[in-house]
Amino acid sequence: MSEKAEKTPFNADAIRRRRRGFLGIDREMAIKAFFGGNALMAIVVLGLITLFLFKEGVEFFPQNRKSMQLYRASGQEMVGLVKSEVDTFDKLQRQLDAVQTAVLTALYDQGLTFEEVNAATEPLRDFVTTARGSIKPLKIVIKKGVRLTMEAKDKVIVHETRRNTAGADLSALMTAEQADVFLTETRRQVVAMRPDIREANRAFKVRLAETVDAAPTLDAAKDQAALLAYVQEAHAFLIKVGELERKFDDYDSEKRVSFFESVRSFLFGTQWITNSSWQDFYGVWPLLSGSLLVTLVALSLAVPLGIFAAIYVNQIATPREQGFIKPYVEFISAIPSVVIGFFGIAVFGESLRLLTEQSWLAWVPFFPISERLNAYTAGALLALMAVPTIFTLAEDAINNVPKAFSEASIATGATRWQTIWRITVPTALSGIISAVLLGFGRVIGETMVVLLCAGNRIAVPDITKGVGTVFEPVHTMTGIIAQEMGEVVPGSIHYRALFMVGILLFFFSLLVNYLAQKIVRKYRIAST
Repeated sequence: MSEKAEKTPFNADAIRRRRRGFLGIDREMAIKAFFGGNALMAIVVLGLITLFLFKEGVEFFPQNRKSMQLYRASGQEMVGLVKSEVDTFDKLQRQLDAVQTAVLTALYDQGLTFEEVNAATEPLRDFVTTARGSIKPLKIVIKKGVRLTMEAKDKVIVHETRRNTAGADLSALMTAEQADVFLTETRRQVVAMRPDIREANRAFKVRLAETVDAAPTLDAAKDQAALLAYVQEAHAFLIKVGELERKFDDYDSEKRVSFFESVRSFLFGTQWITNSSWQDFYGVWPLLSGSLLVTLVALSLAVPLGIFAAIYVNQIATPREQGFIKPYVEFISAIPSVVIGFFGIAVFGESLRLLTEQSWLAWVPFFPISERLNAYTAGALLALMAVPTIFTLAEDAINNVPKAFSEASIATGATRWQTIWRITVPTALSGIISAVLLGFGRVIGETMVVLLCAGNRIAVPDITKGVGTVFEPVHTMTGIIAQEMGEVVPGSIHYRALFMVGILLFFFSLLVNYLAQKIVRKYRIAST
């Protein structure tokens, strides 16, 4: 031992004093407090967000149940069964009007005069007029029911609103018991209309069936195909009319709305209608299915691009190629989402629509597409945004595979490709799966791109169209919150419904993270 060491005894207090900073605070304790405080702050913020979401959204189901009960008690739900039939028929007639417009346009383009066009299209005009007029008797009957039930509902709402207003004269307003008696009398009047509605509905079915079976023949093959498509949909509509008629006959006007029915209408309802003069409906299924469709399109493009790019850059590319590819891929994440959205509206969506109109793509069943803003446009742009996340995390996972694994594989005679696909990728699989799931979270939580480029049509995607479904406009959960939150009245049922959409999205994200942890843990155990 040296002489200097012998003269410098170990002094723990001196070491602690040196480790303390200028203010006498232990450095390690300060570092722990700093990072521990950040973690605690994150937990507190997450807790406050969760508490706020549930505080604002928890009242939705009671309010929705009350709204649905009034809708049923006033007789609107019963009348709505036939009203939905009328609305569907009007939508079907717009398809027939489009056929007539196409025929007229083609004849005028040929240089025919007004009189010649009238003579040539007389059978078609008679067909359109007869088909449209077939529902007129039913409309007359149902109009009376609509007016009766809406007036009853509005009267109850007005009295309830005034009763809850400070300083209102309660003696001039209906009590809850009087409102129940009033609604019961309204329902009795609606039930009394059943024979008239049933008779008008059956007459409508007979007349429409006879009209459709006598559809004229058009000269142009394209127009004839469109007319035959209308005839087929009209026959399908008549089958649905029979189903609605059975529901109307079996309808129980005295049945009350349960809490479970309120929850089910939100989770599986196919209508999201707000500020309606008839009735507001808050069914999240069109928004959820739209979000899932856009996410499916995005991941189907981003996952192979991101993972294969990560494999190529890490295992095959030269250092020069790595220095060129990695910065440019990662730079995509720096582009603001609103800029990508503008690019989708002005360039990508329009270019895609023009591409589908090319004659050499006419063999594709769903080409040309009519909407430039649709699920594919939004999904493709979200894929562009997700690629940097998937690429960076997957490349890190592959880079963390011990080089000894690949060296041992090559030493046993395996080729580079065999080593990559049978050793490197399986070993890094847990990290790659994490990259994909994080990319999924990046996509499903995006707002601006889907709001600008998805088309914002609130409807459940028609999966019967196959691949063509992705070229339909959709709306998403994030998009509806961003679009409508600034316009709603705080505390209203619409306001609560948007928070319930946020809660559903919150739980969906938690589920994805839970599954990610389970999958990562499974593959991590399997690889050890």
